[in-house]
Amino acid sequence: MGRIDDFHAVIPAGGIGSRLWPLSRADAPKFLHDLTGSGHSLLRDTWDRLEPLAGPDRIAVVTGRAHRAAVEEQLPGIPDANVLLESEPRESAAAIGLAAAVLHRRNPDVIIGSFSADHVIRGTQVFEWAVQQAVQVARQDYIVTIGIPPTEPSVGFGYIKRAEEIVVDGAPEATLVERFVEKPDLATAKEYVADRDYLWNAGMFISKASVLLDELSVNEPELHAGLIELAEAWDDRDRRGPAVDRIWPRLKKIAIDYAVAEPAAARGRLAVIPGHFDWDDVGDFASLTKLITHGRKNDLAVLGPKARVLSDAASGILVSQTSRVISLVGVKDIVVVDTPDALLVTTVEHAQRVKGVVESLKLTGRGDVL
Repeated sequence: MGRIDDFHAVIPAGGIGSRLWPLSRADAPKFLHDLTGSGHSLLRDTWDRLEPLAGPDRIAVVTGRAHRAAVEEQLPGIPDANVLLESEPRESAAAIGLAAAVLHRRNPDVIIGSFSADHVIRGTQVFEWAVQQAVQVARQDYIVTIGIPPTEPSVGFGYIKRAEEIVVDGAPEATLVERFVEKPDLATAKEYVADRDYLWNAGMFISKASVLLDELSVNEPELHAGLIELAEAWDDRDRRGPAVDRIWPRLKKIAIDYAVAEPAAARGRLAVIPGHFDWDDVGDFASLTKLITHGRKNDLAVLGPKARVLSDAASGILVSQTSRVISLVGVKDIVVVDTPDALLVTTVEHAQRVKGVVESLKLTGRGDVL
């Protein structure tokens, strides 16, 4: 399919991934880990997926200052100007909005596509076709998202309800978005799966940078003003640091779904392309177990280059960052994560509750293991 001339990819690489603690931590979040056995981190896999579409000079990563060295080590081809550093986490609207503002200042006609650093996608050609369609629709001044046809009634994802078709050359699957739906209960999720108009919200957004910024200016004018001020100083090394320290901490924390996508949908300016590829956001150890075992419930998934495991009639997942021998006998759907300073033992059923452990550790002042 080849590169898209006016397209610039953006990879927001933030968040701790607290449901994957103690594997994912503040200083080593999940996007820096190999969670699939590919031999590369999720961030590197994301880069490799986007490079054929954008080229190595047109992929920007938005990440925290603390992760700069790790990001540049894993992405040796990234230009220094395309590493956009946050002084602290401010949610996705600020991160993606900053990239849009900086890239728009460099090239007013640029189309940007935002793709999370920590998602797993299989089916490269199908992914590229979805992005190609999305860019075609974005050229008509729509904000476009890529939704995933649900394979099960998941309660862990938000949903997108499709509306009528849009006629755009080169984008035969494009439709408008009627509305976004928050994570549903199981009964509602079953209804959504039965109704083929609903797609999983995968958090991918493609748009002209100018259109995204215009939407932000209407919905979140203070956030927009701060991002524009940052962009004006960004490519001046002497001005950038002081501007970030002064402006970034004041920016509103809000997800791009609420700041841009939902209001655009209400105005008939949001479109969706279905993505017919395997996708997972690897949100917890349950989804990681399913990903690695390919859904085979009697299998034990093992991660870790030095893992030493003895297993008898056990299933679930074992992640080891130590060299000690771990024996699992007669346990089903277990989750064991063994690191040098913390051990997690739970079950696949209770994987979502790991985030509560992290909150408890924060309250008790145990930041040393976070």
